[in-house]
Amino acid sequence: MAGNSFGNLLKITTWGESHGPAIGAVIDGCPAGVKVTEKDIQKELDRRRPGQSKLTSPRNEADKVEILSGVFEGRTTGSPISLMVKNKDQKSKDYSKIKSVYRPGHADFTYDAKYGIRDYRGGGRTSARETIGRVAAGAIAKKIIPAIKINAKLLKPTAKLIDKAKKENDSVGGLIECTIKNVPPGLGSPVFDKLDARLAHAMLSIPGTKGFEIGSGFKCVEMKGSEHNDEFQIKNGKVLTKTNHAGGTLGGISNGMDIVFRVAFKPTSSIALKQQTINNKGKKEVIEIKGRHDPCIALRAMPIVESMATLVLADELLIQKTI
Repeated sequence: MAGNSFGNLLKITTWGESHGPAIGAVIDGCPAGVKVTEKDIQKELDRRRPGQSKLTSPRNEADKVEILSGVFEGRTTGSPISLMVKNKDQKSKDYSKIKSVYRPGHADFTYDAKYGIRDYRGGGRTSARETIGRVAAGAIAKKIIPAIKINAKLLKPTAKLIDKAKKENDSVGGLIECTIKNVPPGLGSPVFDKLDARLAHAMLSIPGTKGFEIGSGFKCVEMKGSEHNDEFQIKNGKVLTKTNHAGGTLGGISNGMDIVFRVAFKPTSSIALKQQTINNKGKKEVIEIKGRHDPCIALRAMPIVESMATLVLADELLIQKTI
């Protein structure tokens, strides 16, 4: 199976399945001498772990991280960093009844079509639990770019709406906005490796994402050029723009303004309502998905969005140093 790695100079590979013994990541290309502790990584993992409110999955996982290699006496050595989180609260029996059934909204059918085999326990590699490796790697990448501040927030929906959907055995989607401050001008490359294109790639690789926009996004089609163009000015000795419709990039290269983008997450596919589907023999089935699931996956996605953005920015900063 290809497609498990991300990045250029700073490259991460995530591994493990939702209901396997453990899950984690390997980070290659991290500079030597960066101060890193398990506590630093745990702080970020605690933000995404389940079971912390009535609006998230009740799966009870501590998500305790272990650094297996690449760090000595609290500093990175320059060698590959291996991180592991053991799975403790799997309930694989919840999925035994659907091992031959294609769940609506899930990758069951497409995995069967591509590989001829799939891990039906919680979705295997398609599970959002895979993002543990991303968040752990992002915590280390954050140490490479301490001056750059990345913050994601949930714009929609409300806690009341999420709770209502949960009580109805249904789910809702959500929109996350991420702002990146203190980005120096000059990061990113023209044509295929534009900074905004790399951010889009990073965000759309997160499970459950269905849309990405930067700056004014799709609203730009309603604007005139005279409205959308960001006029240049000198402020505090820096070249900045009066507005930020571009969202912090021009020609795929950072312009020194805040990078602002939004990511759309679909409603959680696993719902307890009856749905029509088929099995792997092509016969019709009625499915009611059991197990423990988030009524809104966007609720726990903010640290994942921040981590993927951090990995992109840290990689770009390392690339810029080689020019």
